[in-house]
Amino acid sequence: MTLTTGATMALQSYKHDRSLHRIWEEVTVLEDNDHAIIVANKRTKVIESNGRFWYTKEPSVAYFYKHHWFNVIGIIKPTGISFYCNLSSPILVDEEALKYIDYDLDIKVMPDFGYSILDQNEYRRHQKQMRYPKELCDILESELKYLREQIDTHADPFHHEIIIEKYRAYEKIGEK
Repeated sequence: MTLTTGATMALQSYKHDRSLHRIWEEVTVLEDNDHAIIVANKRTKVIESNGRFWYTKEPSVAYFYKHHWFNVIGIIKPTGISFYCNLSSPILVDEEALKYIDYDLDIKVMPDFGYSILDQNEYRRHQKQMRYPKELCDILESELKYLREQIDTHADPFHHEIIIEKYRAYEKIGEK
């Protein structure tokens, strides 16, 4: 299923045990290519699994990869562009939404490209509770290493200019 630029969809995040984790009510498709689906949003309603909701504070451009076990969100803040990376399954698409499984480990990347790995205790807890297979853990560890290399070398999408360019394309879609 190829997505059309400008199409809007929901985004759904699940946990390994198939439980719903979080829903973003609407993201706008900027690009759908062989490697990734790129979306953007601003002030989007996010619904947690317990029914509570909140709205995103900053505009963002997100890359959901088709063959990598992570996604990358470029967040546009007054202080600069930061990135939030989720270790996750490759993106899936159906008529209902964009979907992925969140595997807990995250990397927060500051505007100066310094970063920290988050939620390692949650990952270890869920690894045991949900019985992540060894093969899955090996994939996630390998993808975490690869993602860190991408951040260190400022590989696409870890360029502030690319995020701004993609966000401007999103704004133009909204003007139509």
